[in-house]
Amino acid sequence: MIKKFLKLELDFNFILLAITSQLKDYRLCYAINKYTETAFRKDEDLTLAFKNAPVKYFSKYLYCPEGTECEFYLIANKGNEGYLIPEMKETDYFILIKEFIDEEDLDLLISRLRLVNEIQVVIDIDPSKLKSKENLIF
Repeated sequence: MIKKFLKLELDFNFILLAITSQLKDYRLCYAINKYTETAFRKDEDLTLAFKNAPVKYFSKYLYCPEGTECEFYLIANKGNEGYLIPEMKETDYFILIKEFIDEEDLDLLISRLRLVNEIQVVIDIDPSKLKSKENLIF
C-alpha cells in the first residue's frame, strides 16, 4: 500500500501588534477608535476548542476600512479559560492586521496608538516566533 503524506504549512502573513492596557476591551476599543480614526466594532468571540479541554473564548473586535481588503482585529489575550498566547501573559490585547498594510501606514497607526494615555505599551511582534502562533489562525 502506497502512503501519501500531506505537509501542511500555516500562513502567518499578517502583522501583529501587542498592547498592554488596564482598560476593559470595550473601553480600549472606544479609545483606539477616537485616536486612530478607526471604527472597530464588536465581532463574534474568537473560539478555541481543543480535544479533552474546555472551550476558550476571547473577545474580538473587527475593523475593515472601506475600499480595501485589509482587516484589523482587536483580540483580548485573556479569555474565560486562560490566555490566547500563554507565553505573552504580560500582553493584554493584540491587533492583528490581515492583508497588505505598508510600513508608513503601520508606523502611523503605532504612533497614534501610543497617544492613547491608557495604553502603556505597543510593540510590533513577529508571529512566526511565538510558540502558540496557531491560535492566531482563524
